[in-house]
Amino acid sequence: MSDISSVPAEAATESAMDGSTLALLTARFEGIARKMANTLHRTGRSGILTIARDFSCVVLTAQHELLATAESLPNHVLRGPEIMSRTMAENHPVLRRGDAFLHNSPYHGCTHPADHSILVPIIDDEGRHRFTVMAKAHQADCGNSLPTTYMGSAIDVYNEGALIFPAVKVQQNYEHVMDIIRMCQLRIRVPEQWWGDYLATLGAARVGEREIMALGAEIGWDRLADYASQWFDYSERRMIEVIRALPAGRVTRSSTHDPFPGTPAEGVKITATVEIKPEEAMIEVDMTDNPDTMPNGLNLSEACALSTPMIGVFNSIDHTVPKNEGSFRRIKIHLRDGCVVGRPRHPTSCSVATTNMADRVANPVQCAIAEIADGLGQAETGALIPPSCGVVSGVHDGKPFVNEVYLGCTGGAGTPWTDGWLTILHVGNAGMCYQDSIEVDELRHPIFVKARRLIPDSEGAGRFRGALGAYSEFSPVGCSMTVAYVSDGNVNPATGAREGMSGGASAQFRRKADGSLEPVPACAEVLIAEGEAMVSISGGGGGYGHPFERDPMRVAHDVREGWVSAERARQVYGIVLSPDGSPDLAATLACRDQMPGSRKGIGPTSE
Repeated sequence: MSDISSVPAEAATESAMDGSTLALLTARFEGIARKMANTLHRTGRSGILTIARDFSCVVLTAQHELLATAESLPNHVLRGPEIMSRTMAENHPVLRRGDAFLHNSPYHGCTHPADHSILVPIIDDEGRHRFTVMAKAHQADCGNSLPTTYMGSAIDVYNEGALIFPAVKVQQNYEHVMDIIRMCQLRIRVPEQWWGDYLATLGAARVGEREIMALGAEIGWDRLADYASQWFDYSERRMIEVIRALPAGRVTRSSTHDPFPGTPAEGVKITATVEIKPEEAMIEVDMTDNPDTMPNGLNLSEACALSTPMIGVFNSIDHTVPKNEGSFRRIKIHLRDGCVVGRPRHPTSCSVATTNMADRVANPVQCAIAEIADGLGQAETGALIPPSCGVVSGVHDGKPFVNEVYLGCTGGAGTPWTDGWLTILHVGNAGMCYQDSIEVDELRHPIFVKARRLIPDSEGAGRFRGALGAYSEFSPVGCSMTVAYVSDGNVNPATGAREGMSGGASAQFRRKADGSLEPVPACAEVLIAEGEAMVSISGGGGGYGHPFERDPMRVAHDVREGWVSAERARQVYGIVLSPDGSPDLAATLACRDQMPGSRKGIGPTSE
């Protein structure tokens, strides 16, 4: 962490770069990361990559500092890649051009075992390590004992069953180390699919290597090193400016995960203490006051425990601050060993580290910042992982299939300026993954999607409302199908901020052949027979600000769209609509006067 006085306003060396040069080289590096991502998206084989886009690509310096990320999932890349890069260098002191390393160890910087990552060191013509590129791709199957990459019930990593690779060499001199490849092919249920995804991930990393080698030849390696240093200093200065403009404050906020196998009966309460220190230009998040690791797969890896509080911070401040090693110097995360939100010890299972408990960290951080001042922070985003984001598997026509689907999940939180992002999916995803195309899913897998729609009146009401929840229903075709999921938010839906209301709760059912609905557990692998269906209800996002502060025209618009009923508009927002659907302001004032504890008047309108 740099002292404020040590951050120069301008570099004092002859190699100092002006703003235009910094911007151009930043665009070049980000363009390289995007080329990597485009390669992975277009050449992957499983739907989780080619349809849902659950992957990330980054560039790091040789000193293991995050430099460029493209459009990546925040939970994948904010913290963790630098630990993975350092692990690669420590395990392999001599790095050579043509090397590639497979890394998925949650004890050495990876997010969770399902995120197979390829690390490639960029070596110049003199044999010096200059940069590292990383392509991280979520797997449809990573060798778990059950057909899911999110095994919430795993009591430890042995029960989980995933193959763990702590920066294991898989290419030398650009040739595959086939022993490793054969291990994966024998352990993974659909090896051809994994092989295609592996080659796509490796290809993405090699594209990054090629492009950076060309950039080094064009610009000069030392000049690129100067750029990285100055770009980090500029990013830190921007972060300092933003934090100094914030009000000082210290708030503790909690968020409770639903009870699951291996948790206390009341669920898991996660507590975050956020302190903004404008004079020091620092934001500190203390996550040490939380339970010890649990005998299930919900525990966070160190990468997720570091990244998720930072997501809450970046969600709450000026979004134009660059997210790299420079701005990270101004955020301090306090963790402890052996904590559910900390540094796990082997053989703790971190199978579900990227989603459920991770969101229960980011959410209270952004809500705590909202409490410090109006205009900051966000409400809570809806919880994961409902069956509509589950892993489907089975055997059809004698051939196995397995893939994670994204068939309907919304969850966006209300913010100080906008309604909840409808397709954010969850906090750590930040909307980077796509909702599946129903037609493509039906072409690729033996499933039929019977319904996907938004659920009226499921938004967290507020000045800016949360996203509505989503209803999905899907069935197997010509076979039985197992749906594995870890559905949080049944008991504890997303809460609001600054008097905003909670979003709708999640739920899950099996629709039996006779049409009746049978509730199924929140954490399960449910067998759906032919003629039956999986029904998934994802939670809505929390609202920001009191519902009476909402622009009446926005309420009227939501009623016209069928997202909010006229009855809810009256009972929750205190808005009475005229026969033509426009707000009746006189009737609204009278209605609010009669509501217990209500506020007088009407908030700002768009008219």
